[in-house]
Amino acid sequence: MTRQNARRALLSVSDKSGIVEFARGLATQGFELVSTGGTARALADAGLAVTEVAQETGFPEIMDGRVKTLHPKVHGALLGRAGIDDAVMRAHGIRPIELLVVNLYPFIESPGVDNIDVGGPAMLRAAAKNHACVAAVVDPRDYPAVFDALRAGAVPERMRRRLAAKAFAHTAHYDAAVAAWLRARDVGEHWPDTLVAGFRKLQSLRYGENPHQHAAFYADALATAPSLATARQLQGKELSYNNIADADTALECVRQFETVACVIVKHANPCGAALADSLRNAYLGAYEPDTTSAFGGIIAFNRPVDAATAAAIIERQFVEVIVAPGYSPDVLPLFAAKQNVRLLETGPLAGASPAGIELRSVAGGVLAQSRDDGVVDGSALKHVTRRVPDGAEIADLLFAWRICKYVKSNAIVFARGGQTVGIGAGQTSRVASTRIAAMKAADAGLAVAGCVMASDAFFPFRDGLDAALDLGVRAVIQPGGSLRDAEVIAAADERGAAMAFTGMRHFRH
Repeated sequence: MTRQNARRALLSVSDKSGIVEFARGLATQGFELVSTGGTARALADAGLAVTEVAQETGFPEIMDGRVKTLHPKVHGALLGRAGIDDAVMRAHGIRPIELLVVNLYPFIESPGVDNIDVGGPAMLRAAAKNHACVAAVVDPRDYPAVFDALRAGAVPERMRRRLAAKAFAHTAHYDAAVAAWLRARDVGEHWPDTLVAGFRKLQSLRYGENPHQHAAFYADALATAPSLATARQLQGKELSYNNIADADTALECVRQFETVACVIVKHANPCGAALADSLRNAYLGAYEPDTTSAFGGIIAFNRPVDAATAAAIIERQFVEVIVAPGYSPDVLPLFAAKQNVRLLETGPLAGASPAGIELRSVAGGVLAQSRDDGVVDGSALKHVTRRVPDGAEIADLLFAWRICKYVKSNAIVFARGGQTVGIGAGQTSRVASTRIAAMKAADAGLAVAGCVMASDAFFPFRDGLDAALDLGVRAVIQPGGSLRDAEVIAAADERGAAMAFTGMRHFRH
């Protein structure tokens, strides 16, 4: 039930996009405009007649504007029910409001106590609760549709209900961002009893992992570091669910390295990675170990893509997505003929992924954990064999260890000279992963003899290690911690191989 004779709108917005034009349209439909602070000034400056909330309530704004709309004449006007509360509203001089237009202080853009809105969410919740009588508008993109409905007579019930749902989602998202910010400042409390998460939709996706599944891509309200959520798409088809998931793995893996690096991902696993003196050589090193899997893969770089690298990619493979900090001006024309290739620009990458919370849904709930931001350098290695790896081997061990972190467990990575030679991913036994890594190397014509090996978790038996040593692996990096560590160390000593423990596991399920 609407109150068309009311024709009063309260407007109080932080985002003033389109507000003057919308308000001018409302005035042509006979609306009295009520407003606050900066919004009232913007409307008055545009020549519109506007009533300040302080005039309406008879009470001035106080405490530097902290208290201005928290008044019965505002909330009574929003909550009053037509045909039920008319008498009490008349008794107290409360005139109904038909339309509320509010968006909140920019806390998400600029977190801080002074940007925590109180009056705005209270008004939105009041209007959305009373959506039988009031239309609550939070999004400037809804102004045209709302105005068309008002010009036709009134905002229909279905639209008011949709706007109410959007208003409650808007305040919930806002409250979640405030809660997350406050929680992050309290280092003593990692896991609150109630976990609230605020995400905003970046785009609807054509489908999920499979065509019969629905999907959308949402961004963390407070995320600011370069990521897939903040990347700019320069060309190409719309990203798919699987594109985004794989590109995230590739980006998070490549950003670990300060040296020029390239990582190629296919179906959630790196299939090749390399460090080099140039971006082109890093790409060629990442492509060589598994050219079959690289087809239709995701390529990530930690440096801007130059023309020589772009030409090498175009010459060799079909690629779904390239993600990089940037692209030199002469690169885009090279890809212009391949409009299906998605080019994503992240901006400068600042080392390893920032700390945060990872969420994974399970039936009936959500698992939450801190991101795996664990890093091991050479000084943290525990050398457990008679032979200690030399400097070149240590460099390769640390390289393989960082790649291993982004390979689905059980994960095995063979590497040499800053290049992966073979990767075994996602198997139910570490022996099987070792054999697959060896098979990948053989298919690429790369020798495992003389390589180093990384294992994401300890060897429960010596058989997985023996399989690698039989192939000529010369040094191994692994967490350690098995009941049979002594047996595994002895197996390495028998072959003159070096082994280092990290004391850190990198399972990735």
